[in-house]
Amino acid sequence: MNQLNISQPAFRADFLNHADPFLNCFASSYAGIVTFMAVAKEGSFAKAGERLGVGRSSVSRSVQRLEKQLSTRLFLRTTRTTRLTREGERFFEHCNLGVAHIVGAVNDMLDLRHGPPRGLLRVSSGIGFGRNVVAPLLLKFSELYPDISVELLLDDKPVDFAGGQIDVAFRDGHLTDSRIVAKRLIPMQLIVCASRSYAERHGLPSSLGELGQHECINMRHSTGRVLEWEFMVDGRTQKFLPPSKLTFNDADLVREAVLGGRGIAQMPAHQIWDYARRRELVMTLKQHVSNERSYYICYLCREHLPIRVRVFIDFMTEQIRALDLNGLNRVNAVEAMTRIATMPA
Repeated sequence: MNQLNISQPAFRADFLNHADPFLNCFASSYAGIVTFMAVAKEGSFAKAGERLGVGRSSVSRSVQRLEKQLSTRLFLRTTRTTRLTREGERFFEHCNLGVAHIVGAVNDMLDLRHGPPRGLLRVSSGIGFGRNVVAPLLLKFSELYPDISVELLLDDKPVDFAGGQIDVAFRDGHLTDSRIVAKRLIPMQLIVCASRSYAERHGLPSSLGELGQHECINMRHSTGRVLEWEFMVDGRTQKFLPPSKLTFNDADLVREAVLGGRGIAQMPAHQIWDYARRRELVMTLKQHVSNERSYYICYLCREHLPIRVRVFIDFMTEQIRALDLNGLNRVNAVEAMTRIATMPA
């Protein structure tokens, strides 16, 4: 088998000329091509210089360097006129096509930044928050912005913005990654609740010390860790993992078990709002609900955000904060019901 000898001068010259024609040609002649196009369109070296903001002699030198690089005369110049040679006309036609594509690409990027919202939006969210809060709002968002396609990905694992091509992510807890822009939405309230039937049979804990007397239902995170219950005590967060006969790795299953009267659980407020409003769930230990953790809408960079991302962030921020206000009203509305449910017959 014949092998190429890359040390031969002929091979090196061929490699430099053809390995990457864009880098070898365009980078060195870009300024000359811009000047050439200006002269061709203005029909004058002096007018081209005025358009480019440089002197006539600078325009002339730039065109001469380009002609030397191409080994081709591009203009016929007299004291009265400047016109393209036939080779210059052909070169102009090819360059004009390229310029049109470049201008189109630039305008497309500007349109994505300033024009009507459109394009694909990839959104990541934790499973529970995505199902209960984000997904129900997408229909309204799609009605307002029909040219934006939204792909919602539910996953409790840390989000990989670059690898997953994620535009926006919803996350909860404490965010420490300084590379991520995190806009706080609402407090992440974890509330202990039970069904009315459970409360009527067993009552509800009125203090943290009474939790051990109840059937507790735990949640296992996607990392494999069983989640501790969190409470605010004397201004500080305390964590507690109660013994449990039932543990699930799905938040909806935890809620279904609570609704079925199997025990009590600590769940995010967004999971129980509707059930509390319908008086299917009652809440307790509200005096120990912590507001230290929050839900965030996250993205990688504040600058040069496409308009589709900006309108989505603004829409979701407004809508979710409004939902939180409704949620707090619902919590207050069931307090009286909670007391009634726990009173002895």
